[in-house]
Formats: sequence, C-alpha cells, structure tokens
Amino acid sequence: MLDAWSNKSGQTFALVLPCLAILLFAVAGTTASAGEKSAGEKEAEQHPPKADAPARMGHMIEITLPISEETDRRVKRFAGRVLLDAEKANARPVLIFRFEIPPGQDEFGRGSKLGACVDLARYLSSDALNAATTVAYIPKSIKGHAVLAALACDEIIMSPDATIGVAGIDERHIDDSVRAFYREIAGRRRTVPVELALGMLDPGLEVIEVETDLGREFVFAEDLEELRKRRAIKSRRVLVPSGEAAQFTGSEARRLGFVSYLASSPRDVARTLELAPESIEEDVLLVDGWRTVRIDLRKPITANVVDRARRMIQEAISKNDVNFICLWIDSPGGSTTDSLRLAEFLSELPSNEIRTVAYIPSRALADASMIAAACDQVVMFPDALLGGPGASELSDVEITSTQQFLRDNLSKNKSRSWSLPAAMLNPTLDVFKYTRNGVEEFFCEDELKEQPRQEEWIKGRRVTEPGEPLQVNGARAVETRLANHVVEDFSSFKSIYGLENDPTLAAPGWTDYLIEILTSPGMAALLLMVGGAALYAELHTPGVGLGAFVATVCFVLFFWSRFLGQTAEWLEVLLFVAGLGCLVVEVFVMPGFGVFGLGGGLLVFGSLVLACQRSFLPRNAYELGQLQTSLLVVAGAGLGIFGLAYLLNIWLPRVPIFNRMILAPLSDSEHEYLSRNESLVDFEDLLGRAGVTTTRLNPAGKARIGGQLVDVIADGERIDAGAQVVVTEVHGNRVLVEVIRNKSTGRL
Repeated sequence: MLDAWSNKSGQTFALVLPCLAILLFAVAGTTASAGEKSAGEKEAEQHPPKADAPARMGHMIEITLPISEETDRRVKRFAGRVLLDAEKANARPVLIFRFEIPPGQDEFGRGSKLGACVDLARYLSSDALNAATTVAYIPKSIKGHAVLAALACDEIIMSPDATIGVAGIDERHIDDSVRAFYREIAGRRRTVPVELALGMLDPGLEVIEVETDLGREFVFAEDLEELRKRRAIKSRRVLVPSGEAAQFTGSEARRLGFVSYLASSPRDVARTLELAPESIEEDVLLVDGWRTVRIDLRKPITANVVDRARRMIQEAISKNDVNFICLWIDSPGGSTTDSLRLAEFLSELPSNEIRTVAYIPSRALADASMIAAACDQVVMFPDALLGGPGASELSDVEITSTQQFLRDNLSKNKSRSWSLPAAMLNPTLDVFKYTRNGVEEFFCEDELKEQPRQEEWIKGRRVTEPGEPLQVNGARAVETRLANHVVEDFSSFKSIYGLENDPTLAAPGWTDYLIEILTSPGMAALLLMVGGAALYAELHTPGVGLGAFVATVCFVLFFWSRFLGQTAEWLEVLLFVAGLGCLVVEVFVMPGFGVFGLGGGLLVFGSLVLACQRSFLPRNAYELGQLQTSLLVVAGAGLGIFGLAYLLNIWLPRVPIFNRMILAPLSDSEHEYLSRNESLVDFEDLLGRAGVTTTRLNPAGKARIGGQLVDVIADGERIDAGAQVVVTEVHGNRVLVEVIRNKSTGRL
C-alpha cells in the first residue's frame, strides 16, 4: 500500500509541478505587463467608460441680444429638432446657448423684451427639456432681462471677465409682477439662488452672504433676524448693498457657486463639459435649413483664383442669402500669401449664420490645406491627401506668418486647435496626442502652454514625423479631427448634410473674366500706355477733349480692375490724382523742372506700382516677384508712352482733322532760318506784325509770326495758345506781344 501510494503521489507530483511552473510564469508576465502600461491605459483605468450611461451629444446655438419673440421661436425649433435626433440616437443632448452681443453694440444686450424673455425662460426650465442638459454660455457681459434666460438653464458657464446682472435696467419701476417672474424661474432650476436673482433685478434689495453652521446662505437684510433664530451665524457680509442692482463677474459668480465653470472660448466649454470639440459648432440646419452654393478650387492657388472665389462667395451671400458653402478643393497649393488671404476671409464668416465645408476628393496640399482648415468642417475621400509638400516650398517667413495666423484666427474664430494645421506646413513642429478626462486633443508645446490647466493633460504618442510636414489621408484626418467625415462619393456628402439637390455651382461671370483680363500684366501695361499717350495728345490739342476722354477711360478701367482685384484702395487713387496735379502745376503754373515736377512724377509712379501689388514692401519671394512684375508693367508702360508720343508728333499734323488742331513740326529750312535769326538777334522786322501763339504764354512761350516760330513774352496778362497777338516791342532777342482785341467790344 505504501509503495503504491508513493508511486501514485510521485506521478501526481510530476504532473502538478509543470502546471505550477506555468501558472507562476503567467502571473509574473501579467505583473510585468501591468507595470508597463501606457499613459493612455492608465487614463482609461482612471476614467473607465460608463456602460449604462447614454452617449452625450452637444449642440450650440447663438442667442443674439436683445431677445425678441423671434429668438424664442428660433430656440424652440432648435431644441425640438435636437431632442428628436437625440431620441433616435439614444443619446442625452447637451444644449449650449451662447449669449452674444452684436458687433458695435455697447449696451450689453439691453432692450430684451420682458415677455419674450419670460416665455423663453419658462420653456428652458420646463419639463419638455428635462431630457436634455441646458447650458448658458456667457462670453461677454450681459444686462437686462436676457439674464432671466440664463437663470433658466441647468448650468452657467462664463468668461472670467464677463459680467451678469443689472437685469432691471430697462424697467422704470420694479413691481411685484416682475419680481414674481424672477422668483419663479430661479426657483425652477435653482441654478442661481432666488436672493441673488432678485438682487440682480431690484436695486432696492440688500442681499447678505451668511456663513452658518450648515454652510453658506444668502438672505435679504429684513430676513436676517429670522435666520438667526434658526441657525448659528458664524460670519456675514453685505454682498449686494441697497441702492444698486447686483452685477457679478464670472470669477465672482464662480466663487458664489452659481457658475459651474470659467471658459474663455467655446472650445473650453466643450472641454469642461467633456464633449467632443465638434459639438461646439452650431448646426444651422437645425434652425433654418440649407441654402447652398458650390465654389470650385481645382487648380493651383493664385491671386486671380482667390479673388474670383471671394467675389463669388460674397455675391452668393449678399444676393442669394446662402448659408452653406461647399468649397470643392483639388489643389496642390501655390501662393501661400493668397491662400492666407482666402483662409482669413473664410475664418471671419460667422459660423452661426454660414456653414463652410471643404470637400476634398483628391488633394489639398501645402498652403491649400490652410484653406480647408479655415472652413467649419472638412469632408474627404478615404485616399484623399491633406497637407504635406505641394506646388511651392514655404520660406521661413511664410511658415512663421501662417503659423501665427492659425494661432490667432483659427483658435479665435473657429475655436479649434492650431497645432496640427500648422504642422502640415511647418516640418519642424512636434505635435503629440494628449488626453484629459476622456477628451483627446493634439498640441505642440506652445499650444499646451496656452491651456488653462496644462498639468492635467496626459501626454501620449507623437503624431508628426521629425523634419517632415504632416500629411494625412481621409481616415487619419478623421482620427486626428482634421476632418469631420469620410465619404466615397458626392452623394454620401449630400446625405451627411441632408441636401436633396446638388449645391448650385457658382460659375464666373463676364465681370470675373473681364477683371482677370484687365489685371493681367500685359493688359495693365497697355491701359497705362494708351492712357498716358492720350493725355499727351490732349495737352497738344487743347479744347478737343478726345484725348482726355480716352485717358480717363483707360485709368478708370485700370484702377477699377485693381479695386476688385484687391490690390488697390483709395490711397493709390489719391496718390495718382495728386501726382497728376503736381505735374499740371509744374507745366502750366511754374514752368521748369522743380519740386512739383519731380514729386508729381514720383507720386504717379509709386501709385501705379502699389496698385499692381498687394504688399507695400516685399516680405517673401512671392511678394518680391510681385514687385518685379509691377515695376516691369509701369516701366514698360512708360517706354510705350514715349514711343507713342513720338509717333503722335509725326502723325497728328498730317491727319486731315487734327492738322488744324496741332501745328506741324518745323521743317529743316524753318529750323535753319530760326537759328540764324536767333543767332543774329534780328527781330526788328517783326515789330507791329501779327501772329498766333502756338503755346500758352505764361508769360513766356512761342508764337508763329510772319511764318517764323519765335520765342515771345506776353506783355502783361497770360495768353492762351491759339490767340491772335501783335508784336509791341523788340529788345534784342526779347519779343513782347499782346493780344489783339476787338475794338468794338474790347474782347479777344
């Protein structure tokens, strides 16, 4: 028995021992792997997803102050559609109401109608919105009854320096009915204590902040003794003195507990609410529906391409009330300066009124990616490329200027991270993935330092490659939030935005083609050349006006095309007119070549050069090329004017009509005779003889007397060209003349 048991136990031990070894190895491996968890895994452990909690979907709508009945209807339509979509998606909606002051309005929203504000506040605090979380976002100070709508929300988020209060500023007298409205709304959500709500309304109330054994409370001055009977008061201070309505900054309201968070931008609002950044974009479709147009950028980016796109967008908005712009981009880039102009224009379009979407079926390389980044949303094909090398290589100055633009405008106007768009142009920018409370962002070191609580962001993997500009396809663009959607065709694009028909293609009109022709270097030089020659002809054919008319048309066309081409403003026109004025003074008032002649010529030259380019002084290779082209255009036009002037001097006197208006040039015999007479200083034979002035005598000039062209001096008043004169005195080579007057009338 013992031997049998020993054999059996030995066999059992032989079987168990390998199993124990395998088990110990597995445990050790698990322990080791647990010690090597990534920062992302640690973050996931710290903030595990809530399996039973419904997904949160955020939407933002702008409430432009003052509030009216139309505001109430618009908000109800918006909220109704969001609730319906959320129900279908089995998600909990977060409705963010951004209270905005119109540009130039310095009354902080005064003038909101009490009835409209009460209706809106009752709706926001009603059972109809219990399925949603309502958030009032106040980036700027607000006054008046608009405060009532903010009190009706579940949460209030403010900018630190913004203020809320003085709600009764539009009322001459605060009566019980108005107080009842504020008491009712504040009591529904209890976001703001009733005492503080009434303190912001009625300047006759005194509100005291009291620290009791149960915590902080707010009480009216007349109720303080009653509170003292019920609780022990540790401390107290007058929060709202009698005689002035309460007004609190965001920081003060945060301390008092009725502001949940402080946020300086809509993107900060999304982060604090733990929403995806795209949630901060207002969905215009939820309010008004789309009125669409399509603008194509299917070639390298040039000044003409950008000018045409801007004109078509402005015309579509102003004439057709368009609120959805599809920018079809298929471009390798080109001119960084012009791409920057279009990106700046797009970023300044109000997102709450106009939705701009970049549609990229193939590529948007180099600086063309900046145009896409300036749009509200980006939609790409899976294999489409965004960013990376393109048609032009950016200089260090261009990289710096574009990064500064993205840093200032993209963050401000689009509330979007600027690091990744900048990395598509800057090969030296290092961008990493960061997480905080389940929210993912992509920052470079400089943008991370701009975050209010940068220490809370957990650094993850590197997104960019050292020494290479970032380039992503459609799938990766969505992953890094450089794009919003990936589609297979344009039908899928229309389906995403609920478009039944194709957007109307904005085609260039005849004015666009005319402007492109007129702004081309060759045509610009031709306009200046013809205009200058026509002006020269007018000076030699006084009284006709044909030359002046042609010159006016040429210069008007030149500056008109430059105005619409965004290269000239009123400064260039004023410099040109001032220069011409100085030249006229030099020729007719103060003959000779002096300050007015030199200054006028420089003004005309400078105005024409500036009108042919966008920059005053070149800052990069592109602008230097523009300066060279401008100089060639103006210099070529100047040479053409001299050539045409020479031909006009020969041709005009032989034309049947013009030969009566302009004197023919002197023949060789006339030149010889005039030189002999002038050298002998023998003009005594001209005394008493009549002639005709060929130039204006101011007082010196020329006249044809007895078949001779003579230098003469007016005896007294100035004499116009073509006047009948008589020689009154001769002193050597000085010939004095006066006008022959009609003896009966005394007139010329």
